[in-house]
Amino acid sequence: MVGALPASPIANSLGRKRALLLLSLPFLISWTIIIFASQIWMLYAARSIVGIGVGASCVLVPTYLSEIGEPSIRGTLGAMFQLFLTIGIVYTFVLGAVVNYTTLAIACGVIEVVFVGTFLFMPESPIWLVGKGRRADATAALKRLRGDVYDVNTELNQMQKEAEENANRRSSVFDLVRLPAPRKALLICFAGMAFQQLSGVNAVIFYTVNIFKAAGSSLDADVAAILVAVVQCVMALVAAGIVDRAGRKPLLMFSSSVMSCSLIALGLFFKLKENGSDVSNLGWLPLASLILFMIAFSIGLGPIPWMLMGELFTVELKGNASSLSVLLNWFLVFLVTKTFPALEMVFKSSGTFWIFAVIMGLATVFTFFVVPETKGKTIQEVQEELLGNKPNSSV
Repeated sequence: MVGALPASPIANSLGRKRALLLLSLPFLISWTIIIFASQIWMLYAARSIVGIGVGASCVLVPTYLSEIGEPSIRGTLGAMFQLFLTIGIVYTFVLGAVVNYTTLAIACGVIEVVFVGTFLFMPESPIWLVGKGRRADATAALKRLRGDVYDVNTELNQMQKEAEENANRRSSVFDLVRLPAPRKALLICFAGMAFQQLSGVNAVIFYTVNIFKAAGSSLDADVAAILVAVVQCVMALVAAGIVDRAGRKPLLMFSSSVMSCSLIALGLFFKLKENGSDVSNLGWLPLASLILFMIAFSIGLGPIPWMLMGELFTVELKGNASSLSVLLNWFLVFLVTKTFPALEMVFKSSGTFWIFAVIMGLATVFTFFVVPETKGKTIQEVQEELLGNKPNSSV
C-alpha cells in the first residue's frame, strides 16, 4: 500500500522508464538483506522494503504497458502483467522446494539485475514524452515500438491533441470524483479490484491441499501449490492470446459466473462433509471445482482489472487513479487475509465459499450493466462510452 501512493507522481516527473528502473532498488536491497540476514528483524525489514516495490510496480507496469501498445494489441500487452506475475510465482515455488532461502534470494536478485540490464534499452512511453513537449523523442520511441515502415504521424498527432487538451484542463485528483467519466471509471476500477480480492481466490488456494486430499491424492503441500501456480500461469498465457479477440467484458462475465458456480460446488461438498455425509464418491467434485475456479480467475478477474486501470482514464488522471486502485487492492488483500479465519469460524468452510459465490454473482451483474468494452478503442472512444455515448469502435 505504501509503495502505490508515490508511484504516480514519480512516474509523472521522471518518466515511466526511469521510474521502473528506480523501482529495481527496493527489490535489490530486499534480496541483498535476505542473502546476508542473520537476525529475524532483517527478514522483516527486507519484506517491508520489497512490499514498497511491489505496490509501486502494480501502478507503473500496467501504466507503461497501456501507453506503449496500439489499441489492437493493448489487451495482450496488459495481460502480460498477470502472466509474468504467475511465471514468477512458479519460478519461486519450484526453486523454493529444492533450495534454501539464501539460494532462492540470490536467484531472485539475479532476475532483477537482468531486468535492469535489459530495460535500459527499452523506449520511454511516447505518450509521456509528448506530454512533456518532447515530440522528437516521442517520434523516435514510436518508431522503435511500431517499426520504421509505420507512419507514426497520425498517432503522434492524436497524442499531441490529447496532451494539449489535458494541459488546458489543469486536472487534479479531485477530478476523479468531480467529473462524470473519470468518476465512473474509478468506480469500475475499484469494483474490479474489490471483486478480484473478494472472489475467494485466497481461500481456495488455502484449501488446495485439503481439496487434493478429498480427491484421494497424496500430494504434499509444495507439489499442490506448484500445480495450482502452473495452472494459473498456463491460463494467463491463454488470456493474453484471447483478450483482444474475446474482449474484456465477456471474459470478465465468464470468469465471475464460472467462479460463482465453482464456489457453490465447493461449498456444497464441504457442507456435506461437515454434516457427516459420505463424500468418498464425490472426491472429483472439489478437484474439478478447483481447476475450473483457477482457470476462470486466470483469464478474467486475475488480469483484466489491472488492464482496465490503464485503459479507462486519460493520461493526466491515469497515475492518480492507478495509485488509488492499487492501494485499495492491497488493503483488501490485507483485510481478506486477516478476516478469513473469523469467517471460517462463524460460517464454516461451506458458508465462507457460498459468501464468495454470492459476491461473484454480483460481479457478473455489475460487469453486464456497468463495465464498458474497451477492446480496440482509443482513449477518447472509451471516454465517450463512459459518458453514455456510443462511439464508433475502431474494430
